[in-house]
Amino acid sequence: MEAQPERLTRKISQKSERKFTAESIRLDFKKRKNDYLMVLPAFAFFIIFHYLPMYGILMAFSDYRPKIGIFRSFFENFVGLKHFESFFSSIYFSRLLSNTIIISVLNLLFTFFAAIIFALLLNEVKIKLFSKGVSVVAYMPHFISLVILSGILVDFCRTDGVLGTIMEAITGKSQNLLAVSDYWRAIYVGSELWQQLGFSSIIFVAALAGVDQELYEAASLDGAGHLRKVWHVTLPGIMSTIILVLIMRIGMIMALGADKTILLYNSQIYEKADIIASYVYRRGLLNGDYSFSTAVGLFNSIVNLTLIIFSNRIAKKYSDYSLF
Repeated sequence: MEAQPERLTRKISQKSERKFTAESIRLDFKKRKNDYLMVLPAFAFFIIFHYLPMYGILMAFSDYRPKIGIFRSFFENFVGLKHFESFFSSIYFSRLLSNTIIISVLNLLFTFFAAIIFALLLNEVKIKLFSKGVSVVAYMPHFISLVILSGILVDFCRTDGVLGTIMEAITGKSQNLLAVSDYWRAIYVGSELWQQLGFSSIIFVAALAGVDQELYEAASLDGAGHLRKVWHVTLPGIMSTIILVLIMRIGMIMALGADKTILLYNSQIYEKADIIASYVYRRGLLNGDYSFSTAVGLFNSIVNLTLIIFSNRIAKKYSDYSLF
């Protein structure tokens, strides 16, 4: 007899809690109406340009015909996993996959850790005017148009260009560096490092500003030297930021952009330069094979999602930080 009133009391309390939560949301919206209106354009942007177009993945499972549209193509020309099987059995599959992974991993190793080191070095500069000047110079390449950057690289890598002349002095060979497949990865990663180093370090510089200064004072009292302070105070202080950024970067390994590749590569270096994104561009836009390119893009996205979930679980297992 006593259990029934307890259950009734619990139900009443849960209902009142739900009413309180709904009421609090309504009051919060009324109180911060302008804030919610400010967020609305960003919310609408993601809905319109990121979520609504997702129905386009139906093209990956059909022979898409522009005349009849996506939905009719899906129901009338459904082919299942045909395009996926065609991609996996293609002679280009292993080359595209290996090139994408190798360039992305090299990019991650050099640009990610270089950004952390750059932020640590910048944090050690005590002259504010000098540190701000270095920051501005390091950030500027990020805002250079990719087309302009590619044009600069093309000029520098010519036989009579700056890099071409340097390599001629080292190797004794006069050659266009962008026509030699062995140099492609170094050129790509090096240009990416130069362009993104400063901008990628911004988040780490911001994280360093939040490290408790009293910890440094306590470390000094304990007799810790400069390197020990960095190792035992600075790095642990920004470890959560490092792990979260690393998880997101790992989740983008397969999302290597095609823009720079398309602007710089040529048929002579396809063996090392051709990646999944550039292959999708050729098959999808140049050859008009929309269904096949959609299937390849969907495969790319699934792999990225798998990587980010896997890396997040590892981070959660071996540390106190995770993305979700």
